[in-house]
Amino acid sequence: MITTSAEFENFSDDDELWLSDLETRAIDLENELSVWRESRQRALTDEDFDPEPVASPPHESFRRAGGRSEPGPRSPVHTAARRAAARSQARTGTRSRGDDQRTKRLINQGRSNARRARLGRWRKITVALLVLAIGVGVVVLVVSRPKAAWPASVALVQNEISTACQNPNVVSEPNQVNFACGKSTSQILWVFSLMTSGDNPNFADAKSGRQGLEPISASQGGEVAWSLNLHHPYNSYNALDSLQVAARAINNIIGGASLTGSNGKPTVQPGLESNPANCAKYTGSAAVVTRVGYPDICASPVISQGGQAALVADVYQQWFAGAAPIFAQYASVLYQNASDPGNPQVQAILKSLFGRSA
Repeated sequence: MITTSAEFENFSDDDELWLSDLETRAIDLENELSVWRESRQRALTDEDFDPEPVASPPHESFRRAGGRSEPGPRSPVHTAARRAAARSQARTGTRSRGDDQRTKRLINQGRSNARRARLGRWRKITVALLVLAIGVGVVVLVVSRPKAAWPASVALVQNEISTACQNPNVVSEPNQVNFACGKSTSQILWVFSLMTSGDNPNFADAKSGRQGLEPISASQGGEVAWSLNLHHPYNSYNALDSLQVAARAINNIIGGASLTGSNGKPTVQPGLESNPANCAKYTGSAAVVTRVGYPDICASPVISQGGQAALVADVYQQWFAGAAPIFAQYASVLYQNASDPGNPQVQAILKSLFGRSA
């Protein structure tokens, strides 16, 4: 049986308590270091310029470890609750200093990201206002710029055409072609008049003897006037007389006419649509309608833009005998652009005819 003295037992108990106390204090130090690292990381993230933390004095446990033989009262063992409270107090104190510094910096300098965002918004607003101002300036220039228009005489002749075309005898006989006074084709009248007489009903050409709006002689106009049941004698200087004669002449050129010859016998005069090749050019089909006593006529109507343009050019060459092909082409272009006087081709033609643009 082994016996131990009371002094040896007390020494063993002291050693065990001392080791346990060291372990507990080591855990506390680890927790305090963890709290300090979190606080430091948070301070760096927020870009705080806090002074370097002052090192804490050596923990009591290290002092005890260095002077172990010195007797003294032991520090109480740190329980879990007390360690949690200590961590909470350390974290709270650190956060308070960081928050105070950050708040002070925000008050003095403002949030850098917010400043950049505000500058970005103002820059965008400035650019948008500049673009808007440029756009408004362009619109003002476009609107205020004088628009191209036909000569003033065109509007006057258009009104006269509306009255002249009320005469039911302007259609061709007997095929009843009325291209010259059609709702969508009557511009042929003022285009032809514009080119040959400047839309001037008082036009007179001493060399050819041509008078008025239509490019035929007064004697030719008088012959046509008989078939229109116009007042007599025919007056080539009267705008309505001239336009009605021109309309009937154009329609006869297109659809042909059946007349009574000097010998008293009927005579059939073919028109442009009496030729199958012309019908293929104007309508896309060479088919023609043939009837006894009537001029042949295209089986299909002339409705396409290209077909009408070709027909107008051919009519002009017959209506204004001896005209150069280039003028027939001019008439075709003006006809197609009757609603677009600003068209570059139209402006070039007007300048060529009258020495100026519209």
